[in-house]
Amino acid sequence: MSITASLQPKPGLRVLVTAGASGIGAAVARAFLETGARVHVCDIDRSALDRLITETPEISASMADAAVPRDVEAVFEDVRANLGGLDVLVNNVGIAGPTGAVEDIDRAEWERTIAVNLNSQFYFAHRAVPMLRQSSAHPCVIAMSSVAGRLGYAFRTPYAATKWAIVGFMKSLAIELGPHGVRVNAILPGVVEGERMNGVIAARAAATGVTVDAMRDEYLQKISLRRMVTLDDVAAMAIFLSSPAARNVTGQAISVDGNVEYL
Repeated sequence: MSITASLQPKPGLRVLVTAGASGIGAAVARAFLETGARVHVCDIDRSALDRLITETPEISASMADAAVPRDVEAVFEDVRANLGGLDVLVNNVGIAGPTGAVEDIDRAEWERTIAVNLNSQFYFAHRAVPMLRQSSAHPCVIAMSSVAGRLGYAFRTPYAATKWAIVGFMKSLAIELGPHGVRVNAILPGVVEGERMNGVIAARAAATGVTVDAMRDEYLQKISLRRMVTLDDVAAMAIFLSSPAARNVTGQAISVDGNVEYL
């Protein structure tokens, strides 16, 4: 196989993308579809799922709260029915969580952030791994962490804690599953353009008492390339990690962030 050909995933891959109806998840789902993959997504947002299915009817979908085990079980029933197996799991679910000083963070918000961002990684891997072991198509797990999974993040402690934990979970799974030919990596997006980042910037501006424009400029000054990344930048990395070119890439936390120097 040529180098150029190896950069494309094998056509017909069976792919599950969690939180796949919008944002990074939808960009990843669409990118896989463009490579000839069969794609199933799940999401908690019914209206976003409806829009995705309307725009991209080739993608099948389930409505689910990734922090609820019975919902995850139902997703895998749909995966078996629609895909007949699984070659790639993109564990993308995540919420921003609360912004504030640690003494001001509500315990319920802390626990919800842990449940959505971290527990979901376990619930989906727990069900996906037996299916991935049966795959002969370079099976892999891609866990979506964050640049906050390698840097401290003041006033965002619940989010940062989960994103660091995802990297530890990924590295442990890579060791555990390597002998079975299943690769496990994490993508660490940086400051991603879009509505979600706009909300994060606004919340952090309010928490620290500065204007939104000043906070946006502060974020850009922390990035070596002085620009945010796009959804497609992150999706492209997911495609690479699922391709034959990445067959010996496992246990890696790969930043797609323009080199965020600090948070």
